[in-house]
Amino acid sequence: MSFFISRTPFRISFFGGGTDYPEWYTTHGGAVLSTTIDKFCYVSCRFLPPFFDIRHRVVWSHIETVQSIAEILHPAVREGLHQLGFDDSRGIEIHHQADLPARSGTGSSSSFAVGLIKALTALQGREMSGIDLAQAAIELERNRLREPVGAQDQTAAAFGGLNLIQFHQGGEIEVGRVRVAPTRVRELKQNLLLIFTGTTRLSATIAESTVRNLMHRGDELHAMRRQADRACAILENGHALDEFGTLLDEAWTLIVHNSAHDSACACSHD
Repeated sequence: MSFFISRTPFRISFFGGGTDYPEWYTTHGGAVLSTTIDKFCYVSCRFLPPFFDIRHRVVWSHIETVQSIAEILHPAVREGLHQLGFDDSRGIEIHHQADLPARSGTGSSSSFAVGLIKALTALQGREMSGIDLAQAAIELERNRLREPVGAQDQTAAAFGGLNLIQFHQGGEIEVGRVRVAPTRVRELKQNLLLIFTGTTRLSATIAESTVRNLMHRGDELHAMRRQADRACAILENGHALDEFGTLLDEAWTLIVHNSAHDSACACSHD
């Protein structure tokens, strides 16, 4: 009996967030500098043996035991199984575990989508490239689940590591590993601090506002895209990491400005 486990990393995004929405980059292009971290999403799956009185079992924050895929409450699992061509002819068992809680701002939903597809395609005897895996997760979240997400989280989870992810106007996604020595990576880690505040948020609410106001934020988004290139150059060319920190402060200022602008636009729409 085949049994597969996928381990998919969570990510933090440094620069360029917002330029990864197809609504933006298919017209203007975009780029995101991000890295995955040592916290993971785990998805295990197998065909359920035919000795149970249920057809499918899905274990997450709930335990679901159902007779058909259509009855599964977890939307990503239900639609992911449909997307990959599974049916009720054989029972499926899927378990989800994670190192971080959902809605923690580390791309957890996309990590789950990537891990789910990776595990299920392995169960089918298939292996997908990194870009095909990312695209399949984007298809699941954007088109099947109708989530207002961009394309950076799925790509980061599918490839792992410190990358400059470029989004081209033709729709292509290009992933370039940032060329830095291990000592430089250690130096960067020693100058970063990631804190879990204990609070969570629903990213879809923020994303809906972001997508709605993309075309009103052209100057800011172009600036954020340039920041991704500048930050990559700082890391690769050995510039002082103080410059990276200064750029992060500039990016945060842009984000705060954009959030205020989005709130104002939302009020005007109301």
